[in-house]
Amino acid sequence: MAKLAIVGGKPVRRKPFPAWPAYSNQEARALLRVLRSRNWGGYPFPNAHASTFAARFAKAHGAKYGIALANGTVAIEVALKAIGIKPGDEVIVPAYTWEGTVGPVLLLNAVPVFVDVDPHTYCLDARRIEKAITPKTRAILPVHLAMNFADLDEILRVARARNIAVIEDCAHAHGGQWRGKGAGASGDLGCFSFQSSKIITAGEGGAVITSNLEFYECAQSYVNCGRASVSDEFRHRLIGFNYRITEFQAAILEVQLERMPKQAKTRQANMEHFEKRIRGTPGLAFLKRDKRVTRLAAYQYVFKYVPENFGGIPRAAFLGALEMEGIPCDGLFYEPVYRSALFPVDPTDFPALSWGRPEPLNLKSLYHSPVSERAAYEEAVWLPHHLFLGSRKDADDIANAVLKVCENINELRDLKHPAIARKAMSRAERPRIEKRQW
Repeated sequence: MAKLAIVGGKPVRRKPFPAWPAYSNQEARALLRVLRSRNWGGYPFPNAHASTFAARFAKAHGAKYGIALANGTVAIEVALKAIGIKPGDEVIVPAYTWEGTVGPVLLLNAVPVFVDVDPHTYCLDARRIEKAITPKTRAILPVHLAMNFADLDEILRVARARNIAVIEDCAHAHGGQWRGKGAGASGDLGCFSFQSSKIITAGEGGAVITSNLEFYECAQSYVNCGRASVSDEFRHRLIGFNYRITEFQAAILEVQLERMPKQAKTRQANMEHFEKRIRGTPGLAFLKRDKRVTRLAAYQYVFKYVPENFGGIPRAAFLGALEMEGIPCDGLFYEPVYRSALFPVDPTDFPALSWGRPEPLNLKSLYHSPVSERAAYEEAVWLPHHLFLGSRKDADDIANAVLKVCENINELRDLKHPAIARKAMSRAERPRIEKRQW
């Protein structure tokens, strides 16, 4: 008799996990106050709720200044502009990240230089950075990923010795700390996203934090249509855009920020219990927990599926079976940006890819990052953070489902099922599966 739900067995769980985004009457009251005020937008800048939230968010991460703005991708663009990135400059980025980390580099007509990630953390491999540096390198853009931080000690050592700026992509790291210092506060600037899946969210939104007044003033002007900064000590004048956040979003984020520490404590406790349950399972491996990370930011829980230990049964089959047991999960959460369907780079659209070169840079064929590609296409298993916002029983259900699939993995051999097909596709391709016949 079949045991796995995907082949007709009884699933471990039918009950939904805690819904995300989470909200309460506090958000409702905050929204109503903004509605009644009729002061809804981002102007005058920084508006009341946006200013209060940005200041509190920066302080919570150990930075002097904060700006709330439209989204996390814009945050990276603003940070790059603040440090003075010019057309043709090079920016070192990890291969394994969301496309929004890299898109702003191209948008400013700079050149992304991909570096592979550390197999123990899935973050930018600091040991590989020096080989990627050229006379055109102006910034390093590490991404803190999946409860881990990039090695900021080594990244900052390399960068400071060469007068290269460091911009931290902290879209996964709200509330996290490296050596007691908040995410985003060790580098020159830190960038955050408040998109719907993030640890705190207003549906969309982002933030830039820094302790450098000049960078702060440039960022303010860029976000606020080029208007002079509030303090305007450095008197920079530049062409800017309307990247302001609304008061509705900022009011929600004020409430979400207050709730974040309690949620973080719950997530971490449940994740630790889950990991304790499945550690030692043949065929599963785990990312390293660096002791320099003094406070975890529990965004997604990530572990490794090692197909060789399961007779070559692909990860997509494991994920499809796990989902049918009632556990939402993902494998192609990220893929190497240069291989992503959401990164269709045509050098004719970005002139810097051709300047001073016999042939334009073809980013899709230029790079091969073995660790990133293995993580994306073979081994990484991503569990959403909201699964761990419930009870210990919820964490046990996740562990029981993982163990059940591992113990009965041979039931998946040669199995064809739409759930497996979905898990084998990138997010750009998945909408098409509903139109296919298996």
